[in-house]
Amino acid sequence: MEASKHEQTAIDSLYRISSLVSDTEEPKDALDLILQEIVAVLNPSSASIALINPDTHKLELEVSFGLPADFNDMALAIGQGITGWAALHGKAINVPDVNNEPRYISLRPTIRSEMAVPMEDRGMVIGVVNVDSETINAFDNQALKILTLLTNEASRVVSRLWLIKQLRTKANQLESLVNLGQRIVRELDSHEIYDGLVRDGRQLMDCQSCALFILGPEKKNLVLKAMVTRKGVLTLDHELPLSTSSVSAAIRHNKQIEVSDLSFTEENAFLKVIQQEGLVSMLSTPITFGDEVIGVLNAYTDRPHRFNNDEKKVFSTLAGLGAIAIQNARLYSRVFSSEDSLRRNDKLTTLGMLAAEIAHEIRNPLTVIKLLYQSLDLQFEPGDVRQTDVELIGEKLDQLEDIVDRVLSFGRNREGMHARYNLNKLIVDTLRLVRLKLYQQRIEIDYTEPEDAVYVEVNKGQIQQVMLNLILNATQVMNQGGRIRIETSETDQAVEFTIRDNGPGIPEEIRENIFESFLTNRPGGTGLGLSISKRILRSHRGDIELLESNPTGSAFRFWLPKPH
Repeated sequence: MEASKHEQTAIDSLYRISSLVSDTEEPKDALDLILQEIVAVLNPSSASIALINPDTHKLELEVSFGLPADFNDMALAIGQGITGWAALHGKAINVPDVNNEPRYISLRPTIRSEMAVPMEDRGMVIGVVNVDSETINAFDNQALKILTLLTNEASRVVSRLWLIKQLRTKANQLESLVNLGQRIVRELDSHEIYDGLVRDGRQLMDCQSCALFILGPEKKNLVLKAMVTRKGVLTLDHELPLSTSSVSAAIRHNKQIEVSDLSFTEENAFLKVIQQEGLVSMLSTPITFGDEVIGVLNAYTDRPHRFNNDEKKVFSTLAGLGAIAIQNARLYSRVFSSEDSLRRNDKLTTLGMLAAEIAHEIRNPLTVIKLLYQSLDLQFEPGDVRQTDVELIGEKLDQLEDIVDRVLSFGRNREGMHARYNLNKLIVDTLRLVRLKLYQQRIEIDYTEPEDAVYVEVNKGQIQQVMLNLILNATQVMNQGGRIRIETSETDQAVEFTIRDNGPGIPEEIRENIFESFLTNRPGGTGLGLSISKRILRSHRGDIELLESNPTGSAFRFWLPKPH
C-alpha cells in the first residue's frame, strides 16, 4: 500500500513536470519547479541539478535544495565525483554509503548516501540530477527508478523549453535584423553607421564588447572606427597591423574566424585594450561588398565561449547589412564631392570671365598711371629709403601690367617669362613690400638672409605672389601681434621655403581641404589664395603642403626644382 502511494506521488509529479512546457517559458524556472517535485517525491536532505557548460565542459550548479549559498558557484569536471561519473558514463548510480565509495568527493560531512542520474537530450548528456541523504541506505532501487523516470521527463521538458527559447530568440533576432537593416541602410553618415553597427552587434550577440575595423587604403592595417562595451562607447585610436593580428585570417580568407583565448593570439597594441576590458574570446566576421573585404566586425566575450552556428549566422547577416550601408555612404560621399566639385568649377568659370572683364577695365587706367609715374622722373639721393620705394613702385606697376596681360591671354604658354633668381633676394624684396603692415600689427619677422645664394628658375611676380599670400595669411590670424619665422633650405633636387607663425592654428575640420578653391574660415576671405598658390607652384613643377597646425601655430612649406 505504501509503495502504491509512493508510485502515485511519482505519477502526479511526472504529470506536473510534463505540464511545465505549457506553464512556464524560462528553462531556469522549470528546473526549479522540477527539483521541487523530486524533493517532494524522494524527500532527500539535499538535491541539485547541474548542467554541462558547453564552453567550459564543466558541470555548473543551476538549482539546488538544502545546499549552502556558497555552493552555487561550484563547478565539477566531467568524471569528478559521483555526479561527474554519472555525466561521463551516462549512467545512473546509487551509493548506499558514501564513506565506502572512492569516487565520492566530500562536500558536506553529514551526507551518507547519494543518487545521481544523467540528463540526456538526443543521446547527449546535458546535466545531472543529484539527491543526497544524511542516512545510510536512504534510497533503494525503486527510488533510483523513480528518480530516473522523473529525470528523463525533466530532460524532455527542459530540451523543449530550450528549443522554444531558441526559436523565440531567432524570431526576435530576425525582427531586429529587419529593423536594423531598414535603419542602417537609410543612414548616410559613415560615423553613425559605424556606431550603429557596434551597438546593434553587441545587443544581438549579448556579448561583452563589439568593435568595427575598416581596412586601410594600403590594405596593410585595420583602423578601429567604433567600439562599444556593456558600459558604453569606448573612444580609442587604434590600428591593427595585419601581420600581427589574428583577424588577418578573416581578411585573407574572407570568412569568419573564432578565437577562444585572445591572450595567446594577439601580439599588438590592441592587446592592452583586450586586457583592460577583460576580453577572452572573439568572433571576427569580414565585412564584404561584392568580392571585396572592406573591414571586420568583431564580437568579444568576457569568458571562454564557443560561438554556435546560429550566433555566427546572425553576426554574418549584420555584417552584410553593414557592408551595404557603408558602401551606400561612400557612394553618397563621392556623389556629393562630385557635385561640390562641379559647383566649384562653375564658380571658377564665372570667376574667370569676371577676371577677364575686370582686367580689361583695369588695363587702360593702369597704363595711364604708369605713364604719369614715369613722367614724374622721381630721383632721390643715394641711400635714401624713398629711392628704394620708388623703384619698388615701378616694379610693382610692371608686375600689375604683367598680371593683366596674363589674365587676358590665359592659356598661352608662358615658359619664356621665367628667369633665374636668388630665392633669398626675392624673400627680402617681398618682406620690404609688407614692412609697414607688419609694423602696424606688431608682428616680428625672424629671417636672416643666408650668405650663400639659393637659385630658382621662376616667374618672379608669381613666386612673390605665393610668398605674399603666405605672409599675409599669417598676419591675418595674429591680430594681437606675433612672430613669423621664414627659412630656406636645399635638397639634392629642390629648393624649399618654410614659413611658421604662432597664431591659433587652422581648424581641424578644414585642414585636409585648405588648398581647394573658395574654402575659407575667415570673414571676408575669398578662399582663393592657397588654391592659386598651389596652381602657381605646380606650374613651376613644385608644390606646397601644410607641415603642421595646432593651437600654438601653423607651418607651410613649398618647394621648387633646382635649375639645371
